[in-house]
Amino acid sequence: MSTKKIAIYDTTLRDGAQAEGVSFSAIAKVQVAKRLDEFGIAYIEGGFAASNPKDMEFFRLIKKETLKNAKVAAFGSTRRANIKPEEDKGLAALLEADTPVCTIFGKSWLLHVTEVLQTTPEENLAMISDSVRFLKEHGKEVIYDAEHFFDGYKDSPEYAMSALKAAADAGADCLVLCETNGGALPHEVAEITSAVLKAFRTPVGIHTHNDGELGVANALAAVDIGAVHVQGTINGIGERVGNCNLSSVIPNLMLKLGYSCLTKAGNLKQLRALSQFVYEQANIRAYTKQAFVGDSAFAHKAGMHVDGVRKVSRSFEHIAPESVGNSRRILISELSGASNVFLKAIEMGLDLDRKSPEVREVLKQLEQMEKDGYEYESADASFQMLIKKVLKKHQSFFELKSFSVTVDKRGKGPGCHSEANVKLSVEGQSVSADGTGDGPVDALNHALRDALVKFYPVIADVALIDYSVRILDPEEATAAKTRVLIESSDGEKTWGTVGVSENIIEASWEALVDSVEYKLFLEEEKVRK
Repeated sequence: MSTKKIAIYDTTLRDGAQAEGVSFSAIAKVQVAKRLDEFGIAYIEGGFAASNPKDMEFFRLIKKETLKNAKVAAFGSTRRANIKPEEDKGLAALLEADTPVCTIFGKSWLLHVTEVLQTTPEENLAMISDSVRFLKEHGKEVIYDAEHFFDGYKDSPEYAMSALKAAADAGADCLVLCETNGGALPHEVAEITSAVLKAFRTPVGIHTHNDGELGVANALAAVDIGAVHVQGTINGIGERVGNCNLSSVIPNLMLKLGYSCLTKAGNLKQLRALSQFVYEQANIRAYTKQAFVGDSAFAHKAGMHVDGVRKVSRSFEHIAPESVGNSRRILISELSGASNVFLKAIEMGLDLDRKSPEVREVLKQLEQMEKDGYEYESADASFQMLIKKVLKKHQSFFELKSFSVTVDKRGKGPGCHSEANVKLSVEGQSVSADGTGDGPVDALNHALRDALVKFYPVIADVALIDYSVRILDPEEATAAKTRVLIESSDGEKTWGTVGVSENIIEASWEALVDSVEYKLFLEEEKVRK
């Protein structure tokens, strides 16, 4: 096991921001940078200095912050063809960004030199060396990103190497081999990286993309050969299908290969929290099946697997979930066995014997419910409610007397008007409330909340964050049974609930009731503790 240090270079705020549907505000970029610094990242690339005012605003704002671990890098390109460095606007913007590190990219592939830049091979080499030397003369640490290096090397090894030599001779502090098109294979990355390491004494880094689903594998292949600098993004967000995923590379390097990547090894336990934070700031939904940090990364469904994990966790888990800040989840489905129910009961704080008749009764009820169309893998809260009912530990917080929903469409104009009325019995009192919304379920949700909030103020904290519908027997057409899944959150915890009925409104009501009651059960548990 090696203890060699790998410098992690995060480009979430620049390359990650190029992902479809992602846009960070300048303030959000500062918040992400501060979290990356706390996590222990060595370099944070803040943006393309000559690209847009928002990136320049970030560089202005970040100077007001005191970072403990990371150096901020501004990104740019080599000078333009036939322009002196001191007259180039891009290089001037890099100096204006006033960061300790400047990262510039240059061309390694003759195809790009002659067809994209439309200049000569000799001028391209001069552009590289002039730009690196200019920035070094201004006291900058210079990281040179050799764009399209692997494709360029395959086309002309001599020219690709001469481009690196131009940067190295001009004083570049690190030569980063960029697998820009994302199509190389690990053995190619290893062979070419090895050739570079033999030719240069300057530290070598790797920057990969994920177009062949090999971004992480290619980065690890380069490190295995001797690269000491890895570029990527949190959650792998980036251009096209994304960049090398630092959320996977970092734990692989630290836990599997023994490298040092962060200022403190213990910071790795904050990886999932960092991943979630970046998703939130980027305003995109977290990918639940993401390795290491996803909700499903340590989720177990098959009964035999759950039994194995219960006895020896490493029998079905490649690392301890806690080492990256994640946790084990036991899924409930038709594949569940007694171990699933037993461990789920333990999660709930229930004192239950694995061989007890109650466990068998839960399994019996589960089998019947799933025959009826219920699905609990994404509705953990509804399953916990089911257990409580079987164990006679369920006490309803309210009782439905009636609800009604109306949808009014007037004329040819856009949109419909939806109204709902709910009548409940709460603590012996009859309560009625009306609600309006964008649709019938939204109106019903508002009416239910308005009826309960006087008795249970915590209901105001609960927000419905996702709603999905599945038709279970489409051959029945409009009479088909419908499954509704609802995801709710109180800002701290997120939970899923399910409802099933031939009537989509009734199925939605079931899921809404479970969602609200689950929140109230959580509050009861807090009081007991």
